[in-house]
Parts: sequence; C-alpha cells; structure tokens
Amino acid sequence: MLSLLDTKILKKLSLEPKLTTSALANSLSTSQPVIWRRIKRLESIGIIKGKRLLLNQELLGFGVKVFLGIKLATKGVISLEDFERAASAIPEVQSIEHVLGLYDYRLRVVSRDIADFERVLRRRIMTLPGVGQVEANVLLSEEVLQGPI
Repeated sequence: MLSLLDTKILKKLSLEPKLTTSALANSLSTSQPVIWRRIKRLESIGIIKGKRLLLNQELLGFGVKVFLGIKLATKGVISLEDFERAASAIPEVQSIEHVLGLYDYRLRVVSRDIADFERVLRRRIMTLPGVGQVEANVLLSEEVLQGPI
C-alpha cells in the first residue's frame, strides 16, 4: 500500500522526472535521505519501473502517426507469438497491443509522411504472418494525460 508521501513523490516525479531527491525533499518538506529511501523502495517493489528517454518524433522527421487495428485471418494456424515477433521487427512500429474486441491487435506506427506510411503498410504490415483485415486511423492531435496518480 502506498503512503501519502509515496503518492506525492510519484505525482511530482510524473510531472518532472528530472527532479533531484534534494529538490523533491524541499518541495515535500522532508529530508533527502527519506525521499531517496522511498524512491528506492518504490523501484524495488516495481511501482517505478524505470526511466525513459522521450524523443520528439516530429523533429526526427516522423510526422505521421497511425493506429492500426489488425484482425488476424488465420487464428490457430499462425501463432500470436509469430505475429508479435514479426511486427516488433518493423522499426516504424512503436507499440503492439493485443486487444479484445473488433481487432486482435492495435499497432502504433510512425512514418515520415503518408507516402512513407503507404510503403510501410504495403511492404511490411500487410506481409505480416496471419494478417487479415487492417483498419488505419491517422492521429491528428494528441494530449498526454498524467493518469490516476
């Protein structure tokens, strides 16, 4: 169970991941060693899973983001692991989600432009093992929310 202090630490770090333990301690009116121990404990029990570098895809030349809904045509003939392994080998695929509903998988794909996306779709996505129906949704804008903490 998380204490009130743990929750405050997580909230602050989710908003400003580069905060030092000393800055966190000052903002939460506690000592730096207490904050350090709490963070280490949150890491050891798996609540803090790591730190990640976020890249600006647009500045790197990947201005088009597309969500693909993929329904497998041959469930049972092709293993889910084979599909996932092949999809994860495509550099433009940023995430693979196995979902319940109309589609079996949801992929987040980045590309330089629509022509580049069409190339990725035709040459890489449509040739994945077991792919049946594919629906593409181009991302127009995105707002990242902090979540429940």
